[in-house]
Amino acid sequence: MKIVSIDAHVVNAEMRNWVFVKVQTDVPGLHGWGEATLEWKTRGVAGAIEDLAPLVVGRDPLDIEQAVRAMRKQSFWPLGAIGMSAASGIELALWDIAGKHYGVPVWKLLGGRTRDKVHVYTHLGFGEMRAVYETDSVDPLIERTQEVLAKGYTAFKVVILPYVHAYAPRKAVAHVEKLMAGLREAAGPDTEIMLDFHGKPGSVATALSFIDAVAPYGPMFVEEPVQPGDARAMKRITQKSPVPIATGERLVDRGEFETHFHMRAMDIAQPDICHCGGLLETKKIAAMAETAGMGVAPHNPLGPIAGAAALHFAVSTPNHIIQEEMVGAVPWYFDVVRGPIVMTDGHWQVPDTPGLGVEVEEGECAKHPFAPEVYHTKNAVLEDGTIVDW
Repeated sequence: MKIVSIDAHVVNAEMRNWVFVKVQTDVPGLHGWGEATLEWKTRGVAGAIEDLAPLVVGRDPLDIEQAVRAMRKQSFWPLGAIGMSAASGIELALWDIAGKHYGVPVWKLLGGRTRDKVHVYTHLGFGEMRAVYETDSVDPLIERTQEVLAKGYTAFKVVILPYVHAYAPRKAVAHVEKLMAGLREAAGPDTEIMLDFHGKPGSVATALSFIDAVAPYGPMFVEEPVQPGDARAMKRITQKSPVPIATGERLVDRGEFETHFHMRAMDIAQPDICHCGGLLETKKIAAMAETAGMGVAPHNPLGPIAGAAALHFAVSTPNHIIQEEMVGAVPWYFDVVRGPIVMTDGHWQVPDTPGLGVEVEEGECAKHPFAPEVYHTKNAVLEDGTIVDW
């Protein structure tokens, strides 16, 4: 069995363009689907898939580790976020092929079942960009909390931090505390609330000021309290924070994670399966996290194939804590991809369909062609004109 072609299919889903990867074999009817979505880098990722394809076409699709090594080592230049996303999408498609070939769901090939259901969380605002990133008053937050709970979720993540720099204005800290108090009152004592600082604070002191303000309301974790990659800053925050610290969505190399694990510069690792090399690489990162006494909560606000991959990873990974998802981000979400995800009482159920369990309706995909994403990042400007982190 050989790989004969690799193609990217771009589907505009409003908040982001989904990049689906189709790997075709020489066995009639046997193909696999992966996902390589990377916000604001869609054309770069699609081009990288085309660039990497010659390193994989002609290989046995069941030799997954070897295919990934070829893409990473025979490319010469480090792949970076764009190239690693492309490689991840191809790798996921190979697992889909392997599961179909052997007639088993992918989680059985990744070590088997470690749990009977997967706890998941969504975002307030679901797939609407402004609702997710730009809601800064109590009443809309309460309304969106009620919408999430009504859909059966028992956990959600929210972005309520304003744009800040290297210090935390007292007015801003007080406002964030007010928002968090309103969220906790609306959600009740048992709902898990995660706060995404999105790397906005420009200093350790700024991050800790906001963390101390929200801590009394019991968030499950604070994500990216400073810009990712600064392990020394993350370590200082992790040591002083009364709230667990999570990071990792923008770390794309195992070595970057190793530095954080060695320094104990986080409590929860958040690798993105579609950015850090695919399922096998993410399993390796999870094993490193477990050795360091940490759990994993993979980043995944992406498309339906990414969600399916995250499901198989979660079922087979013992130190998995909770799974991010954005199911239903657009009204036609289930029209473009038929998949294995079924949620009951805030948990995904374990799938039994061979492969990843997805099938892409290419005709439906064609109805939503590429369109440039809106650069909401342009809003990250202070009153005095200073450009800050989004």
